Formats: sequence, C-alpha cells, structure tokens
Amino acid sequence: MAAKDAPAAPAKDAAAAPAAPAPAASGGGAKAWIPVIAALLLAPAATWATVEFVMLPRLQKKIAALPPAEHSAAPAAEAASGGHGGGKGGKESKGEKGGAPGAYEFQNVVVNLAGTMGTRYLKTTFLVTGAPGTDVKGLFEGAKPRLTDVTLNVLSSLTLADLEEPGAKNIIREKLVGAYNQALGKKVADQVYFSDFVIQ
Repeated sequence: MAAKDAPAAPAKDAAAAPAAPAPAASGGGAKAWIPVIAALLLAPAATWATVEFVMLPRLQKKIAALPPAEHSAAPAAEAASGGHGGGKGGKESKGEKGGAPGAYEFQNVVVNLAGTMGTRYLKTTFLVTGAPGTDVKGLFEGAKPRLTDVTLNVLSSLTLADLEEPGAKNIIREKLVGAYNQALGKKVADQVYFSDFVIQ
C-alpha cells in the first residue's frame, strides 16, 4: 500500500506546479501594457515640445533673416504666425508694388473656399494692372475697403471644383477685373497676374 501512495504524491505536485505560474502571468500582462500606454501619452507631448521649442524658433530666425521682399513668399511664416483667415472676413493684407503707378499688388489674400465647411482655403498674391496712363495704384489705394471686400467676395465664392477646372486662373482673372471695374464705376483694371496661388 505504501507503493501505491508514493506515485500519487508526485501527481499532486505536478498539478500544483502549473497552477503556481498562472497568477504571475496575469499580473505580468498588465505590466506589459505600461510601456505602450506611456508611449501613447508621451509621443504627442514630445512632438509638441519639439515643434514649440526647437522647430518654431529656428523657423522664426530664418524668416527674420530673409529680406523684406521674401517675407510674403514664405508660406511657413503664415503657418507659424497662427493661421489663415476665414470666409469673407479672412485675413488679408495689401501693399503696393514698388514701381509704376499702373499696378497695385494684393499680398497674401487668404479665403476659405465655398462648400468646404472651412477646411480648405486659397492663399494668393496677385498684381492688378491697368491700361497705360491709368493710375491703378492711386485709385486702388483710395478705395481700399471697397476693393478688399470685392476681392474677398470673388475669391471666397469659388469652390474646390471651380479651381480644379482647366483654365480656372483665367476665369478668376476675368471675375476680379470685372468686379474691380464695376466697383470703381469705370474701366480701371485691365489684367491680373498671380505670383502666388496655393490651395490648401
């Protein structure tokens, strides 16, 4: 009888052996997720810190080093400064081209595109010229508020589909020239030349 009892003892030990690691495995599973959770939480914070304290200061330093004429051509300057305008009241700035009185430049005009729920926008810089002998610069400076409104109305009425059509820039040129001449009550604007045209 003692011989029969001896093999039964190892069977109890064998059954007890697998049961012992089971509690350790369940505790180790939760610990294995801690690095994953930490990475998910720390990655956005590290990205923000890198952009805020490394990339933006370098970008601002490079923009400050550019000659003044190149500031308007630097799209990163606008992104770093916080943004783009909205709809018909979008941010835009105008300046005059340092040259003949027959031209006026609209710089960094930014409008939201129609039908995009404010998610897509157009940023453009363009020069308006008039017929020889026409003081476009003087007339446009004298009617800045009205012509700014005309510009924003024409550009913000465009849809993404309008801009994807062949010859879209020519259609926009015609709309702007027609709107300026109508607003001024006489034929002043003759042509529009785009120097920057970005759809974002």
